[in-house]
Amino acid sequence: MADPARAARLAQRIKVVVAEALRKAVKDERAEAITVTDARVTNDLQHATVYYTVLGDTAAAQGARDLLEAKKGVLRREVGRNLTIRLTPTLEFVADEIPVNASHLEDLLREAKARDAEVAKLASGAQPAGDADPYRKDEPEDDDYEDEGEFDGVEEPQD
Repeated sequence: MADPARAARLAQRIKVVVAEALRKAVKDERAEAITVTDARVTNDLQHATVYYTVLGDTAAAQGARDLLEAKKGVLRREVGRNLTIRLTPTLEFVADEIPVNASHLEDLLREAKARDAEVAKLASGAQPAGDADPYRKDEPEDDDYEDEGEFDGVEEPQD
């Protein structure tokens, strides 16, 4: 079992090697739209998961997925040539959903901001439904009692 820090360094190196191999070794125009965003390697250094995004629509994403599956052997060979480890890890390509989720989250935040502005606009001219000060106030109490050191109706115990 390898050190997790070593696995993280190897993952970063695999990310760079796969990106360069897509640019140089793979002669396909669909590879130009692929961006390698992250890579993760298991602690035993046997398997690597490479995350990618694709510029374009769903047809471009499907074409990139097909290309990566078809060229998996070429990319693994390039990783093996550029790494100085005993065994070359297997590669698994996973479409990175973070940009899609981030854009969805930005849309939700934009919608919430618009609704907040609408509520603030409606609240600017609003009047209270009841009194201007709707909170109940206690009546001031009279200080008519005498303080004799005893509680009302309770006698102090005698020793």
